[in-house]
Parts: sequence; C-alpha cells; structure tokens
Amino acid sequence: MLKRMFGFCLVGLGLFVSPAFAQERILNVYNWTDYIDTKLLEEFTRETGIKIVYDTYDSNEMLEAKLLAGNTGYDIVVPSGTFLQRQIQAGIFQQLDVHKLPNAKGIWQEVAARLAVYDPGNKYAVTYMWYTTGLSYNIDKVAQRLGVMPIDTWDIVFKPELIKKIADCGVYFLDSPEDLISVALRYLGLNPDSKKPDDIRKATSLIAQVRPYVKKFHSSEYINALANGDICLAIGWAGDTFQARTRAEDAKNGIKINYTIPKEGTLMTFDAFAIPKDAPHVSEAYRFIDFMLRPQVAARNSSITNYANGVIDSKPFVEKSVLENPAIYPDEGTMARLFTITPYDAQTQRLVTREWTRVKTGK
Repeated sequence: MLKRMFGFCLVGLGLFVSPAFAQERILNVYNWTDYIDTKLLEEFTRETGIKIVYDTYDSNEMLEAKLLAGNTGYDIVVPSGTFLQRQIQAGIFQQLDVHKLPNAKGIWQEVAARLAVYDPGNKYAVTYMWYTTGLSYNIDKVAQRLGVMPIDTWDIVFKPELIKKIADCGVYFLDSPEDLISVALRYLGLNPDSKKPDDIRKATSLIAQVRPYVKKFHSSEYINALANGDICLAIGWAGDTFQARTRAEDAKNGIKINYTIPKEGTLMTFDAFAIPKDAPHVSEAYRFIDFMLRPQVAARNSSITNYANGVIDSKPFVEKSVLENPAIYPDEGTMARLFTITPYDAQTQRLVTREWTRVKTGK
C-alpha cells in the first residue's frame, strides 16, 4: 500500500512540476549585421525545437570587448581571422569536436587551409564566409571623373592626382587599420604582413597623403551611402558592395554599383564560427554549426549576403549571379594574389593605433 501511494505521489508530483522544470532549448548567437538568410533561423527552430536568440554587431572590436569581459552567454560567435587568432591564444574558445559536425565533410579545403593561418590545425573554428577588400564604386560617377580608365588598381585611391578627381562626389575608407595598412604595404611593394615600425609608418604616410580626399572612415555606412548615391567610391568589402547594389536595384534609383579586386592583390579575410569556452548551450551550438554547413543552407546564405561561404559542396546550389561573379568567387589567378596577415603584437598594436589616429584626424 505504501509503495502504491508513493508511486502515485511521484506520478502526481511529476505531472505537477514538469512544466516548471521543463527546459526550453535555446541557442544564443552573436553575428555580424546583415549576414544570414534570416528565414534559415526559423527553419532551424522548426526542425530542432531550439529557439535562437540572435544578436548582431558591426565590428570585431565590439565582439572582442564582450568576449574578453567574459560570461557573455553566447554559444556561437563569428570573429574574423586575426581577431580569431588572438582570441584563441587568449583561451576564449573551446576546441571543436569534428565528429559532432557530420557536414564538415563538405568544407572547402583550400579555404580551410588559409583559415589555418589563424587557427592552426583548424581546431577551434570553421569558416562561415570569406571575402576580399577592394574598390566599391558608382560606375557612372567614377567614369564621369576618370574617363575610360579601368578601375582595377590601388592607384585610384593612393595616387592624389586620381583620388582628388572623385573626391567631390564622396569617398569612404574602411575604418579598419589591418585592411588599409596591409593593402598599402602591398601597394608599396612591401610585405603586407610586416610588423616593422618603419614599414607601418610608410603605409600610414601613404594613406595620410590622400586623407584630405576621404569624406569618412567607416566600416558599414558606405553600403547605404553607395546605394543612395551619397558617395561614388569606397574601399570596402565585396559582399557589402553587392548588398549595396541590391538595395539600389530594389530602390530603382538608377544607381549602378560595381566592385573590383585590384590587380596588385588584396587581403583575404575569414569570418568563422567558434564556440566560447563558457557557452551555456554547447550541444545546441554544434547542431547550429552543422546545420549551417549543409551545402544547400550555405548556398542560401551566400546567395542572400553576396559572400562566398566555406563549403565547397555548396557551389552547385549558389545563385548563378553570385557564383559566377569573380569579385565574390575569384578565379585561380586572382586567388593567387590574395594574402592573409597575422595579428599585431602588443607593441606593434600601440604603434598602429597611434598611426591610425593620426591618419583619421589628419594631424
């Protein structure tokens, strides 16, 4: 009798308390702004029952400040190459168990090998998207000012006699010293990954020389500025440029936008999925990353964002206009001219910060 009563009480108790103790499955994602097909988030939740709390940022510095502060509550973050390397060294991320990522079999090995510059052995991260730094421009306005000159060289922005011809219609530069300094070093015939103080000063002096013709340094505002016709040229990122083109086309404002990778070569950058060491929902994070590595899913993200993804098997599913755009998916010859860089040590970082402030303020 006692057993029966005890069993009845347990069942009754279970029925009574289960709603209170039932844990909703949650995943906290922190990603770049405008960097995903948002419908996929809903589809992931429907398929897995995992609710996504999705926050965005627009700079690596913003992400890094939160990660270094600790206890962010995020399960997945998407740092860029050099920041990823520095954060790995700081012990922020947990190593990935590839056995929990069945779709990792479709990873683009050439891209993974380049990511390994920042994540040796690809132990902590998998590529989400990769892209280049280049020239984003309003086709008609630039042609009016430069004539038939091909827009395929860093001369356009680093030669005062050329950039001043287009300054009247607005020029933006990325507010990213690692992008601008590395391409300036390459333009000068120096090692784009140089940490030599004299080399860095030469690069920043080159940029400072054309500072009077730059309207603004910003890493996201140039998208709308191009789309609205407020500027006619920017040093920007490929995917952002084609987002600007799409916005202009949607607005039917007659603005035509293009992007080129300068023939001298440029920086190749990666944004990668990583799981913080203190992530509260690790199993859910693996489910999400594996979902994003599905070829059809990766293709949809590329087709929406205009960024190349890190899944080679996605290519047959990527929208043709994106896949066949050499500015997004460069040909073999262009790939050979792309370079990667490593993080600055603390002493070099202080120099870069000072020099970058000098460039931006024009002092």
